[in-house]
Amino acid sequence: MVSIFVESSESSDKLVAEVVAVSPGMDLAVLKLEDENPTGSMKDRMARSLVERAFLRMCREQRPVRREESQPEIVQRAGAFRGIDRAIPHFLATREFSRGKQRRERRALPHAEAMLKYGSDKPDTRFDMRIVEIKNELSGKSFPLIELSEYAAGICVNGAGDYTRKQLDELIEWAKRPQLGGQGLLYCRVLEANTYKSSADKFYTHSDWALVAQKMNAQPGDLILIMAGPTAKTQKALGELRLEMGQRFGLRSSEKYACLWVTDFPLLEWNEGDPNLPDSFKGRWHAKHHPFTAPKPEDLPLLKERPGEVRANAYDLVINGVEIGGGSIRIHNAELQGLTFETLGFTKESAAQQFGFLMHAFTYGAPPHGGIAFGLDRLCAVLTGTESIRDVIAFPK
Repeated sequence: MVSIFVESSESSDKLVAEVVAVSPGMDLAVLKLEDENPTGSMKDRMARSLVERAFLRMCREQRPVRREESQPEIVQRAGAFRGIDRAIPHFLATREFSRGKQRRERRALPHAEAMLKYGSDKPDTRFDMRIVEIKNELSGKSFPLIELSEYAAGICVNGAGDYTRKQLDELIEWAKRPQLGGQGLLYCRVLEANTYKSSADKFYTHSDWALVAQKMNAQPGDLILIMAGPTAKTQKALGELRLEMGQRFGLRSSEKYACLWVTDFPLLEWNEGDPNLPDSFKGRWHAKHHPFTAPKPEDLPLLKERPGEVRANAYDLVINGVEIGGGSIRIHNAELQGLTFETLGFTKESAAQQFGFLMHAFTYGAPPHGGIAFGLDRLCAVLTGTESIRDVIAFPK
């Protein structure tokens, strides 16, 4: 334990920083700051910045910054990934939870790819059944659902080709639920000798379905399920359909652990009237996470002209389709923070009124910083194989 004391020459106010030392070669360290003066003062904030910078220097002396770490941070994103990646296997390898269970290798997946392949920003990768876009293969045949939609894609369910008409009708009704947001469900059964039976045989020939089956790697005995509509809504609907079919066929076993980092979330989203947001947010950009998340440095030129394409320097840890933790690198300079507020629709006056204290603090210098927060209840639910966090909370509401 190392303690640093910064004392004002004009008062007895102190800022105490305790650095929990870590062994050489580790990527994470803990900096604990405590104000002995609870009201705080400008001197204290200045001292805090000095302490943090001293801490960074001490860390660099203990572990030199590697070439790929272009900028030292209190908790570096790459360092956080490595540290947590080392910790998670210990959680999943404990005697109580790992006996006979399988673990898949952890990997990182950009948000756009997660939505494209799994229809979810917290994909369950214990099973494949990936979403495949087939708009081009199905277009030009006068089928209204496809022709009037901007996006069409499907999943291939192995071994579901023997679904009865009653089961298929029930599945179609399931897909029509308002909360799913889909515009209909098209199916095609892959039969023996590479023949096909679909709900749209009036519009598509054997050769049309052969192209679709080839792209989706469908084999005899499989069932192809297709949805179409607006891209974002349809991807989410297919993601829910994928989870439902995975559950029905026993592919979401609690005997497996599949860990995944999801990165590069959109920094902003356009609100067309989300009922979960205030009316004042309608018809404007709003932050996907929060307005203090830093954008990816290479996307900064897009912030003024194409804000919807800017990616956030944010990341989530997902296990078995459950978001276990999430965090981001934060904005640490006034100019970028002001530009972000402007993009979100704040005037300079309203931004100063609500966040003036933050903008003023940035003028004294703030080091790059970030972090991650975990949901212990969600982690416990995954480890115990339960679907609800209420089962692992002592006194659930």
